Amino acid sequence: MCDALQLPIVDLSSPDRFSTANSIRQACIDHGFFYLVNHGVDEELVNKVFEQISKFFSLPIEEKMKVIIKNYNGYSPLFAGKLDTTLSTKGDSKEGFYVSQLAGDLNQWPLEGMSAGTKLLSLIALSLKLDEDFFEKVGAFNEPLASLGLLHYPGEVDSSNEEIYANIFFTLVKADLSGEIRATAGLGGCAKQEWVAFFLNPSKDCNVECLESCCSEDCPRRFPPIKALDYLEERLRLTYGL
Repeated sequence: MCDALQLPIVDLSSPDRFSTANSIRQACIDHGFFYLVNHGVDEELVNKVFEQISKFFSLPIEEKMKVIIKNYNGYSPLFAGKLDTTLSTKGDSKEGFYVSQLAGDLNQWPLEGMSAGTKLLSLIALSLKLDEDFFEKVGAFNEPLASLGLLHYPGEVDSSNEEIYANIFFTLVKADLSGEIRATAGLGGCAKQEWVAFFLNPSKDCNVECLESCCSEDCPRRFPPIKALDYLEERLRLTYGL
């Protein structure tokens, strides 16, 4: 049975950046997710993307397997990945098609998506009591390792004891923005769902480490610094066996 999860709505066009940053901070503490409105991504483009997603995932499995994931790009079948490797489940109950630049040349992304991501990161910096341009100063935007995940959750499947994760930075979801989403564990819904997940990852040589504002003597750093590319490749290897 699906429960209604109420999610906050954050307006990216609001002139009150500090208030917006505080709203983001509270949304992340209370829910871990929020809706983003006035993000600048053209609605017609979003509709076209979702139309193509539906067409692709409606193909026979034999056709989809012809573009099986290689070098971090391509089709990932149902249960092929497992974000939490400590679980005893056979895998995550989703299938996806991934477009990544970890394997080589940089992809070209619509400016609207990159702009929304960088604006959101500046607000996240403020929410963490950092300078607004903190992520720019540490080189996160030099050549960001952006990637795209076209995701399909088929609905009712055998997923007992499964936690469904969405480690998503900027996600497009076809919704009425009522602030409500039907969900069970995590954001895994009872009904068929299709998502577009845009991951705005840092530049490959950017250090990923616990921020000064997020640790203290009573709450010290738990992990050593790591390069962004090394971290991403490690997570993909563990999740998909790549």
